[in-house]
Amino acid sequence: MIIVTGGAGMIGSNLVEALNARGQADILVVDEMTDGRKFANLADLSIADYMDREKFLNLIDADFDFGSVHAVFHQGACSATTEWNGSYMMANNFEYSKSVLNFCQTKNIPLVYASSAATYGNGEIFVEQREYEVPLNVYAYSKMLFDEYVRARTNQFGASVVGLRYFNVYGPREGHKGSMASVAYHLFNQIKQDGTARLFGAHGTIAAGMQSRDFVHVQDVAAVNIWASEAGVSGVFNCGTGRAQPFLTVAETMIRALGEGKLQFIDFPDHLVGRYQNFTQADLTALRGAGCQHPFRSVEEGVAQYAGWLSQRFSAGLPI
Repeated sequence: MIIVTGGAGMIGSNLVEALNARGQADILVVDEMTDGRKFANLADLSIADYMDREKFLNLIDADFDFGSVHAVFHQGACSATTEWNGSYMMANNFEYSKSVLNFCQTKNIPLVYASSAATYGNGEIFVEQREYEVPLNVYAYSKMLFDEYVRARTNQFGASVVGLRYFNVYGPREGHKGSMASVAYHLFNQIKQDGTARLFGAHGTIAAGMQSRDFVHVQDVAAVNIWASEAGVSGVFNCGTGRAQPFLTVAETMIRALGEGKLQFIDFPDHLVGRYQNFTQADLTALRGAGCQHPFRSVEEGVAQYAGWLSQRFSAGLPI
């Protein structure tokens, strides 16, 4: 069996899809379904069982025996960078993760968990070392703190533990994320609503639309997760393409793929000043050095593929 926490979320459900493609359906999905719209992410997938997050947490804290578990993919977390309830964030992202880690080590189960490039804040060096980590919000701090917790204990681990620092993930099965969905998702909806794709205008030294991120397709993220569960290595690794590309390229690719839409620049929001990453680019030295040679899609490739997926479901009246 394989356990995927946050399995009804974007990355979790794409991971389930990737496992299904490998013939694996003996999967326990753990999630929290207060937002019932997330069911759509699992509706076309094959799983063995579903369990509520609180029940799962109680069971692992009680040292429950789930039988033979091949790997745990811990994707469950509060991923809202705008959430400032620190107690809630630390309980969901730090304490919960410690419980999963302890369970996996006790049962000798490989663990792959979700970290975040948000740990780097506004820095310009994206290397998995403490001196480059300057979180700008409590979400980023909760992720950094668990990474530190793992790194301090790496030499004690029996089963492998891999933290993947996700950069800007986009792709299928993210509609439930609302405002936290990718820019590609929002641009698609804007174009379908009124024909206009909106990007931030010039701000400081950044020209209009030129805020640049390392945009990584969710199916590439799923593939790296599976590699990490089988590689027998431990550590914290960046999970991005190694390329920074402008928001403008995302918008232009979406417009070109859809064959419709115009571009408009809007004022940079005041509430994001000092709390926004204008540039990210994963340093893949550690990931490649650990043996992961997965080829990542460029924005031009990935966004065009995503536009096709969105268009197909939009035309069929299915949730996107």
